[in-house]
Parts: sequence; C-alpha cells; structure tokens
Amino acid sequence: MTVTSPPQVVLSVHNLKKRIKNKEIIKGISFEVYAGEIFGFLGPNGSGKTTTIRMLVDLIRPTEGTIHICGHDVQKEHNEAMRHVGCIVENPELYGYLTGWENLEHFARMLPDVGDDRIEEVVRIVGMDQRIHDKVRTYSLGMRQRLGIAQALLGRPSLLILDEPTNGLDPQGIKEMRDFIKRLAAEGLSLFVSSHLLSELQQMCDRVAIIAHGQVIQVGAVDELVAQGGSVVWTVSPAGRAEEVLRTAKLVDSLLPTLLEPAPNVPAEAKVIATQMDAAHIPDVSQLLIEAGIRLWAVEIKNPTLEDLFLRLTEGERIQ
Repeated sequence: MTVTSPPQVVLSVHNLKKRIKNKEIIKGISFEVYAGEIFGFLGPNGSGKTTTIRMLVDLIRPTEGTIHICGHDVQKEHNEAMRHVGCIVENPELYGYLTGWENLEHFARMLPDVGDDRIEEVVRIVGMDQRIHDKVRTYSLGMRQRLGIAQALLGRPSLLILDEPTNGLDPQGIKEMRDFIKRLAAEGLSLFVSSHLLSELQQMCDRVAIIAHGQVIQVGAVDELVAQGGSVVWTVSPAGRAEEVLRTAKLVDSLLPTLLEPAPNVPAEAKVIATQMDAAHIPDVSQLLIEAGIRLWAVEIKNPTLEDLFLRLTEGERIQ
C-alpha cells in the first residue's frame, strides 16, 4: 500500500482579521497554498482582496490572526518569512531611464548572494534575453510585467504573489503570461494570483479562494467548485406536464431559469427545462417522466464556469 504524504504548505493564513476605525474589513479568513500550485484569489470590489494581499507581505498589520510563509510567522519572523516570497502588488516599480539589466542590478544589491549569475538566470526564466539591455521605457506592458516578475524572482522565492498579472495585456499577452505562470509552477514554484479575468483563472489555477464581504466563502479545486453548481437540462414535450412532474419529484432539488432553446432537430412543442439535482438521479427522474407520458428528447449535464459560480456565491457583485 502506497502512503501519500500530505502536500507541503508554503503559505498558511489562519483566522486573519483587520479592523480599521472600528470597522471589520477582514473577518477571520483562512486558507493554505501548497508547493508547486497556482492558487487563485477572487473577490468583488471592496471585498478585502487587496487588503489581504498587503497583509500577506507585511505592508499592513492584521488586527488578529496569523500568516506563515514556509513555516515562518510573517509578524514575528519578518525577515525569515520575506526571504521566501516574491511579490508584485499592482504595477511593478521600474526605472524607465535604466535598461532592464540595470533595473535588476539595482534590486539585486538589496538582496544577499544575488549576483550576475542569478540575474542572467531570471532573465532566461522570463524569456527576455533579447531585450534586457534596452531601456525599460521602450518596453511593452507585457515586457514590463515580465521584468517585474524577474525582479520578484531574484531572491529565489518559494512563493510568488502576483496581483492582476494580466491587467492591461492584449489577448496574446494574456496567453503568454498564462503559459509562463504555468511553467513557473511546473518547476516547483508556488503562485498566489489575484485576477478579475475569471476565465483565465479557470484555465490557469489548481485551486481558488472566493472572498466576499471580508470573508472567504469557498476554497477548493476549480473543477470541484464548478461541479457543485451543475444543473441537469431536459428537452421534453409536452413542457407543461413535464414541468409539473419535475417540480414535484423528490429527487429534483429545484427548477432553474434558463434561456436555452431546444436543438433545431426536435419538434416545435419541445421545451428546455433546467433543474438543480444530483446527476446520479437522472435515470430515476427519466423514468418518472416517461411513465407520465412525457417524451424525452435530450438530457444534458451542464457545469457552470468559474464566473457562473462566482456570481452565484457573491450574489452578482462586481469583481475587481
């Protein structure tokens, strides 16, 4: 029998709270980030997402709770904890009149044991070999983001925190950044990524945390989270009788609104009815419909996107 060891925890947040002028902004949030995973952080405008990120890197102090990075308490062991983390909060701070290399040299001087060899290494990692000796003011936004990540990687962190890394990029730049982040994770780096592009996080992340009103309301693997909100869609006729059977069936939790139309190859009288129910009960519910004289033209299990789940959990609030 093979015993699987638990994943290594790189970032641990426990019961984190923040009060500002007697108003509780962050209300006891907890989550963990594991070695080598991409962890997404989603939150509506004003949910406390940016406040949380600033606490993670000790830019502001929590009122209560603890943050550990690679086992080190961020407040009590600041230097040890920060040695394991690289971070870009909002836009990377770069000097446009210097070259990319000169920018990295400047930041490398602030770190122990970071010389030209490490600068060359991070330049290769972010794929900027051809432009690193050009002035930063000539860089595109995507190149500036890459240089900012190179800067964050100089200290050989175990955890990289990226706040909106694809913000302002064109579709090609977004794809390149997504592929780049995946490559970093494949090499063993842990990434904590906040973004308002939910479809991108669904393609990129292993797990996500959804925060609203200062509370984490859901944490889990992306596939598992979206599967929770799935629906079963029936194409049936006659629709009125079918709706009555589905509404009263004990195995159906509820009927859901839908704008879906029947496929073009079914009769005009057929209608689409969406239900919230366990997909395992499809055979039994199908039997109920057939016994009631209802014609069953199609049954489809529909899993929502991460955006669907987000809007449902946050009651349609706008995201940052």
